[in-house]
Amino acid sequence: MAFESLTEKLQNVFKGLRGKGRLTQEDVKAALKEVRMALLEADVNFRVVKQFINTVEERAIGQDVMNGLNPGQMVIKIVNEEMIDLMGSETTEIAMQPGKAITVIMMAGLQGAGKTTATAKIAGKLKLKGKKSLLVACDVYRPAAIEQLQINGRKQEVDVFAMGTDHRPVEIAKEAVAYAEKYGHNVVILDTAGRLHVDEDMMRELQEIKSNVTVHQTLLVVDAMTGQDAVNVAKEFDEKVGIDGVVLTKMDGDTRGGAALSIKAVTGKPILYVGMGEKLSDMEQFYPDRMANRILGMGDMLTLIEKAQESIDIDEQKGREMAGRMKKGKFDFEDYLESMKQMRNMGGLSSILGMLPGLGIKSADLESMVDEKQLKHMEAVVLSMTKEERRNPKLLNPQRKHRIALGAGVDIAVVNRFIKQFEQSQKLMKQFGGGKRGRGMFGGFPGMGGGRFPF
Repeated sequence: MAFESLTEKLQNVFKGLRGKGRLTQEDVKAALKEVRMALLEADVNFRVVKQFINTVEERAIGQDVMNGLNPGQMVIKIVNEEMIDLMGSETTEIAMQPGKAITVIMMAGLQGAGKTTATAKIAGKLKLKGKKSLLVACDVYRPAAIEQLQINGRKQEVDVFAMGTDHRPVEIAKEAVAYAEKYGHNVVILDTAGRLHVDEDMMRELQEIKSNVTVHQTLLVVDAMTGQDAVNVAKEFDEKVGIDGVVLTKMDGDTRGGAALSIKAVTGKPILYVGMGEKLSDMEQFYPDRMANRILGMGDMLTLIEKAQESIDIDEQKGREMAGRMKKGKFDFEDYLESMKQMRNMGGLSSILGMLPGLGIKSADLESMVDEKQLKHMEAVVLSMTKEERRNPKLLNPQRKHRIALGAGVDIAVVNRFIKQFEQSQKLMKQFGGGKRGRGMFGGFPGMGGGRFPF
């Protein structure tokens, strides 16, 4: 996950500051030296790092901080505020045309950055806001790109406009806008061709589209895993074509994250969205304050809540019924499957725990604490049951358990242990009357973390 190493190093620095009752200027300078090294190792632009450290140091050695009751926390607060400012302070939305006017968005970027997938992801986000988008296949050099856009469009239930590979991109873009006007689309998203590197042909093609079609927003898609190369690409695209914002993909990968901390400062252009996974739902609006909190290990409850609202697709009545069964200790294996589905939609248990503040868990430790493999085994056990068995666990005699173990591909001991844990969870829920823990979608269910995490 992005920023893992940076987060851990910064937390170690701040731990040392918190332990001091008073800070000297030497304390602050030593801590900021460590912060500087951590930022540079995260591939943050060195000029950005220099300015950032100078600003933090200037504020941190002020009288109010040095003479305060808790100067260590004040320094952390300053670092947090300056990091938010570095990434843009305020969240930037895609600027839409007023009323029913069509907004034309041109997606640009190098090949392999995930531009076609990002195009469909953004259409899905705009759909949630009531927009009717038309995806336009302008990459005439790769038939696979056209097919990929059509497949993703169907998954997002968004219309796709394509004219094959025998027309110039500018012609396709013009026809698409006319089509959108005719059929009532209020957003047109042009998926343009990428290249392996920035070249004149690509820039000329983008310029030609902008000269013949009124493009309201040009969004550049860059791969976070390329670090400072992503920042350099953004700068070059902005100089030659002009961009309005950046979409940062692959932020869930093994990336140092420096691009997220550098792009706004170097190019002056805001990050609009970040891609956090391969699924079409794995696109988050970029909030500088939330990202700073994640980097500093403070969690991100607001994004977690939003993910829950978007992902949990049970209706209110069904939710009340499920909470009622939990309260009485009568939830069954059907409820367990439902909870697994919702947790997966939110990115998995590791992703959820990573957004919770105050747990004191290093992100590197989450994998060892949450055994995703075991969760899959438990789900396989439940799926090997008949519907009657899931709804009435009392039916599970030894013969049925052997059949279930065979179907799930696990040892009979695993099935017995899982069912025993489930029964204990039911009793616990009933004992506490479905209190605060019992109302959670995942609270009290067995098989989460192999007993290593207290659910």
